[in-house]
Amino acid sequence: MRIAVSVAEKEKGRGAESPYFQALLAAGATGKEIDLVSASDAPRVRAEDYDGVLFAGGEDVDPSFYGETRQHNSVHDHRPRDEFEFSLLDGALARRTPILGICRGVQMINVKFGGTLYQDMKEDAAPQLEHRQTDVGRSRQEATHSVLVTDPESSLGAIVQGACRVNSLHHQAVKRLGRGLKVTAHSEDGFVEAVESAEEYPFLIAVQWHPEEMVSTSAEQREIFVRFVTKCREGVAGK
Repeated sequence: MRIAVSVAEKEKGRGAESPYFQALLAAGATGKEIDLVSASDAPRVRAEDYDGVLFAGGEDVDPSFYGETRQHNSVHDHRPRDEFEFSLLDGALARRTPILGICRGVQMINVKFGGTLYQDMKEDAAPQLEHRQTDVGRSRQEATHSVLVTDPESSLGAIVQGACRVNSLHHQAVKRLGRGLKVTAHSEDGFVEAVESAEEYPFLIAVQWHPEEMVSTSAEQREIFVRFVTKCREGVAGK
């Protein structure tokens, strides 16, 4: 089994110390099964070489990909990463490879499916909750608000019973949902917090929070990775 974890260049430099790497280890993957990749790896990375893909947090998606121009100075995109991940996502979807998206990951997936984003939540939507907890001095591991599961029959609904407390480290969010996706969780103030494939698919969950930072303190957050790794292994066994 091999799992590609698409991250920013700086995060790739952390290697096995990356919380994404550590979360997959906690879920039963081995170090040899995890490959941290970034846009600079585009020449060597092929979706067909992996049994699962995790799209991690990081830079904003270039607004031109959802038909807009940059509206705020807070938008910091990296087009090479967008192009790399869109291509990797296309390949994974074509092969029905298990997919997990985190923070930027849910935003990138939504854009690829034809959706749009709030470029800056505070400027464009006036949230009632603090969604970027670094602004108020909380650690990345600390939960800051609740997420409400809106589809109990979903894959996320099988993990989270009703609601859970999560961390929150983003300034953008899903605005218009992409075609072929369904919303499976909202924040208390109404923002999309999780999406899944609206069609039958082996595993496609994307969440707005950072469960990799909470695997040591939350069985629910760890279970997201456990189920992802399990589906990846099932795919290998079925080949």
